[in-house]
Amino acid sequence: MSPNCNADLTVEESYEWCVGVARKQARNFYFSFLLLSLPQREAMCAIYAFMRYCDDLSDDEGVADRAAAIARWRDDLESAFNGRLGGHPVWPAFVDAVERYKIPHQYFFEMIAGVSSDLEPRCVQTFDELYDYCYHVASVVGLTIIHIFGFDDPKALELAEKCGIAFQLTNILRDVREDYEKDRVYIPAEDFVRFGVSPATLVSTEGFFRLMEFEANRARDYYRESAPLVAMIHPRSRASLKALIGIYSRLLDRIVASNYDVLTRRIRVPTWEKLWVLALSKLK
Repeated sequence: MSPNCNADLTVEESYEWCVGVARKQARNFYFSFLLLSLPQREAMCAIYAFMRYCDDLSDDEGVADRAAAIARWRDDLESAFNGRLGGHPVWPAFVDAVERYKIPHQYFFEMIAGVSSDLEPRCVQTFDELYDYCYHVASVVGLTIIHIFGFDDPKALELAEKCGIAFQLTNILRDVREDYEKDRVYIPAEDFVRFGVSPATLVSTEGFFRLMEFEANRARDYYRESAPLVAMIHPRSRASLKALIGIYSRLLDRIVASNYDVLTRRIRVPTWEKLWVLALSKLK
C-alpha cells in the first residue's frame, strides 16, 4: 500500500500496515518487539512506522524540497492529534497507540525537530551539541516506548534518555563512513582535535583508532548508567527491553572487536545472534 494512499483505513488495517513496515525495516527493534504482548507489539510498530517515515523524509534525495515535506509531516501530526487523520496509513494506528499508552505528544514534535536538523551538512563541534542531537533523534524514542513498556518510577524517564544516547552513539560509530559521504560528521570536532585527527579526511590511523575507542567508551558509560532502567519497567516488558539493549550492546562489541573497521564495511549483528539474545532475554 502506498504511503500516500488516501483510502480511509480502519485502526486494524492501519496496524497491519505498520507491522509490515516494522517487519521489513526495523531490524534491531523488531526482534525485541516479538517478546511483547500483541497490543504492545502493534503499538511499537505504529510508533516505529511514524519514526521511519520521519527519518526517510530527511534522507530521501528524491524529494524535491525535504524541508517542506517535513514541515507538512509536522502539520499532519498536529492535525492527527486534533482528530484529522489525513491520508497516510500510519495515522489511525499511531493515534490509537499514543492515546492508549498516554504518550506525551511533545516527544514526536521533538523527534521531527531532530530529523529536520539533518537536512543540511553537519559538523558537530562539542559533545554538548552531540548530546542535544542524540536526545532529539534517539532519547525521545526511548522516552516514547517506555510508556508502552510501562513504568511507575519517574526516574525511568531520565534513564530512558541515557539509554537513547547510548544507542545513538553506537549508531554513529557504525555509520561514520555513510554519514561522512552525506556531509554529516557527528563525532565532535573537539574530539578530533584531542586525538590529532582531521574530520576532512577520514583514514584508518592510530589517532582514528584512539578517537573511536574514546567514543566507544563514552557509549559504554551511557549503557552502564541506564542499566537500572530494566528493573523499573513493568515485569512483562523487561525481556523486550533487555533484548533491545543486548542487541545494541553487541553491535558496539562487534565494532570494537573489528578494531573499528567502520570505514570499509558496515558492522552488523547477524540474525542468528539477535535470536540468541532474544532467547537469553526471555530466560533470564
